Formats: sequence, C-alpha cells, structure tokens
Amino acid sequence: MEHLKTYPAFPGWYADVSWPGEAHIYKMEKILFHGKSEFQELLVFETSRHGKIAIPDGYIQLTENDEFAYQEMLIHLALCSIPNPKKGGDGGILREISRHSSVEHIDICEIDKMVIHVYKKFFPDIAVGYEDPRMHVHIRDGVAFINSVPEGAYDVIILDAFPAMGHSADVLADKCFLESIAKALRPRGVLLWHTNSEVADTIANCKIFKGSVNYAWATVPAYVSGAIGFMLCSTEGPPVNFKHPINKLNPEKNGVAKGPPKFYNSEIHATAFFCGQGWLIQQDIHK
Repeated sequence: MEHLKTYPAFPGWYADVSWPGEAHIYKMEKILFHGKSEFQELLVFETSRHGKIAIPDGYIQLTENDEFAYQEMLIHLALCSIPNPKKGGDGGILREISRHSSVEHIDICEIDKMVIHVYKKFFPDIAVGYEDPRMHVHIRDGVAFINSVPEGAYDVIILDAFPAMGHSADVLADKCFLESIAKALRPRGVLLWHTNSEVADTIANCKIFKGSVNYAWATVPAYVSGAIGFMLCSTEGPPVNFKHPINKLNPEKNGVAKGPPKFYNSEIHATAFFCGQGWLIQQDIHK
C-alpha cells in the first residue's frame, strides 16, 4: 500500500517522514495490522525498542513505550487547570480523563470505527478508557458533532489533531470550527490542542476565545522533533492560570487506568510552560 514506506537501504524498516526534511526509522519486527477504511489507512507493527506503533495515513500517532507522556499532558494540563470540570469532549484520551472523579460526562467523537476496533485489540492499556461508564461514543464527523451540541455544553474540549494528519486536521484547526468550539464551551471553559508548527498563527486564532492563552510543551521521543507543543485557551470569564494546577490529581483515584500516571505531576505541569524568553517574546505570550 502507498503508506507502507521502507527505507531503501534497510529492508524491513519503516521511515516516518511526518515533518519535512526529517525522518525516524523503525525496524518492523512484525506487522500486526494493515488495513484501510473509507476514511484512512492504518498500520500497526511491533518493534523491539518502542513496542507497538500505530501509523494512520503515513503519520506516526503513537508508540506503546512513550504514549503516556503525550496522553497525560494532553488531558491533565487542561483538566487540572480549572476547578471541578464536569463535562468534556475528547479526541480519544479516555484513560486519562477517567482519573478525574469530578467529571460526570465524557463525549468522544471518532469518525472511523476501524480505529476503535484496532486500538481495543492491539492497545488494550490505552483502549481501557472505553470501559468508563461516563463515556459516550459518537461515530461521526467531529465538525458536524460540535456544530450540533448546545451552546455552553462543555467545561473542557480536547482537540486531538495536528497539521501532519493532513486535510482532516486542517479542517479541525479552521477558524470557523474554532468559533464553533468556543460556543460549545461554558464561560471559563478550556480548549487544548497540540501544535508543533505555525505557533504564531495558532496563537492568533486563540483570540476567538476571549480568555486566557498559553503554550506548554513536553518531550515525546517518538515524534521526529522529540517534543510536542500544547495550546491552551479559555473562554470569556475570570482568567485561567494554566501554569498552576488547582484541580490536582488524587494519587489514590486512577479511574479505569491500571496505575498512576507515569509522566504527569503538578511539578511537570508548572515547568511545561517554561520556554526560552526570546521565543516567548517573539510569540507574544510572555505575560
């Protein structure tokens, strides 16, 4: 298939070229799944150093050995920044949301049933989030779903899309769609999504939300850059101090997860917002 790329000098290796001018090479010990739905192509293979790796449409999504760093930061940077979040929409990081006992209702919107089936089979420690009784799955287009919900429906929305995912991610980052998200959030509601490029444009789009804006980052070795960035925006209301978690995790409550977080804690939360001062001034989020 088109996206089953191997580096010519190393047969049996997969070349991840998610970002221009760079590549990571992974030795494929065994191909576990390779299929195509009406929406995308999905490859899952086993490696000796990174565990299982999932690659939709030729772009690495996660590796089994470091997915926790990304998943934990994507969720807890947002949910730990506001008091007692009760209702959230999620791009697929259910396991980590389950650690928050204040949450009463979780909506996940996934356009492709194949993704859910494959993750349940090959990534059970991630898919365990589907066992949370507060969770409601919506198999449909994410844009249509957000446009269908009442205004002020959610305390938190997590947007799990980034430019390397292609056209679908471009639509999800569109200004009109972000305006729909802003309407779906309650006053002082929070949107978090990740970005590794065009940060200045992303920050400009955050003005739609009329509240607090900040940028955090975390190391995720599997990604070509070795790091990933997170944009946090809040809607109109009292400012949200994203840098200092006020809704801290209870180490004795892990939801459906099989143990405590492996990466996130309150100290990591605070330090995630430290960037080079020159970079902060350039991006105009240094206040």
